[in-house]
Amino acid sequence: MKVFIIILFLIFSNLSADFSSESLIKKVEKKYNRFAKNRFIALNKMIKIASKKDELGKLEKVNDFFNNVPYAEDRDIYGVSDYWANPYEFLGKDRGDCEDYVIAKYFVLKYLGVSTKKMFLSYVKREDSKSAHMVLLYFNTPSSEPLVLDSIVKKIFPASKRMDLKPIYNFNPDILKNGKKTSAHRKWDRLLKNFMENKI
Repeated sequence: MKVFIIILFLIFSNLSADFSSESLIKKVEKKYNRFAKNRFIALNKMIKIASKKDELGKLEKVNDFFNNVPYAEDRDIYGVSDYWANPYEFLGKDRGDCEDYVIAKYFVLKYLGVSTKKMFLSYVKREDSKSAHMVLLYFNTPSSEPLVLDSIVKKIFPASKRMDLKPIYNFNPDILKNGKKTSAHRKWDRLLKNFMENKI
């Protein structure tokens, strides 16, 4: 019964997700300032322009928009070593780490009608620094070479042109491994709940 209620909550909450919600933008201005409000207005202008473009154009617009947000570590923003921020938190605070860029791009592209089956959150290792990183992969078809939407290398490239990244693990929130949720799914569930509750 509890699982059923959670599923219903997520289904109906998903229908109400709205980047242009007037109440959300007022809430953002009240919590932060008018500059944060202006970022949400700019987001909605970008979404309007991107909605008229083909899928590659949407990828470019969304990638460029969020790559303008300054980088910061989770510990400096939230006081913890790892936190998956929802797009409202990311844009409201105007800073985030690599996961936050990926998550914001994923949700806005979904909002623009890009199928979530085409998008994977990908853990990679950067060859230059050997550090862990996350990028968003876009597969036009299941057998296509993915395009890499990255917050460090700002331009979108096919994966074969990103020899600086070593793939470790791909995650799609809609796909269960052996019918079971992974730790990434559980993180995603918490993130989704925060997003649908308009946590900023």
